[in-house]
Amino acid sequence: MNYVWDFAILGKYSHLFWLGLGWTIAYTIGTILLGTAIGLAVGILRLRRLPVIDWLLLAYIELFRCTPLLVQIIWFYYAFPVVIGLNIPAHVAAVTVLSLYGGAFYAEIVRGSIESVNVGQWDAARALGLRPWRVLRLVIIPQALKPMLAPYVNQSVTQLKNTSLVSIIAVPDLVYNATLINAETYRPLEVYTIVALIYFAILFPATLVGRRLERGMTYDKA
Repeated sequence: MNYVWDFAILGKYSHLFWLGLGWTIAYTIGTILLGTAIGLAVGILRLRRLPVIDWLLLAYIELFRCTPLLVQIIWFYYAFPVVIGLNIPAHVAAVTVLSLYGGAFYAEIVRGSIESVNVGQWDAARALGLRPWRVLRLVIIPQALKPMLAPYVNQSVTQLKNTSLVSIIAVPDLVYNATLINAETYRPLEVYTIVALIYFAILFPATLVGRRLERGMTYDKA
């Protein structure tokens, strides 16, 4: 089969690529920020070891970590409105699920990083008369930031890749707009090659940053 590549035909659709990329970046930044807030709250609350609350938080974490994100998006958009009797806009469903999904992973990153701080730091801070919240804010979290950074960056990179799944519910991200362009041009190879290159241009540098941070942590431990 002799396929003739023709990227020129896509020139008049460049605005759709840019628009889709803009929405992809917006959803990524928004869900990273919301996911981080959720992760901080859940991760810190789990340190308190409150019986019922800890069980509920663990259930939330395992539910979102142990089920496919695509299934979560579809269920929240199509099934959850039936349960509550209200329609949920596609963009609300996308942001909610991506934020909760990311928050479950960020929560474990936060909890694990804080627990990696030597317990003696807690004892020393308490001996100075600091209250628990001030101990956490002034002493523990600053020391937990370094081991937290590499997995946080890696999870955020994953969050960007995950945004491509929201196209299944017609959220106008890069992948969804690519689908529209392909429906007009019937040039799937060119369309999705461009999409792949756009994702690579964003994700590859971010991945390198994550690897460098991981190596830095390894050297510090050595």
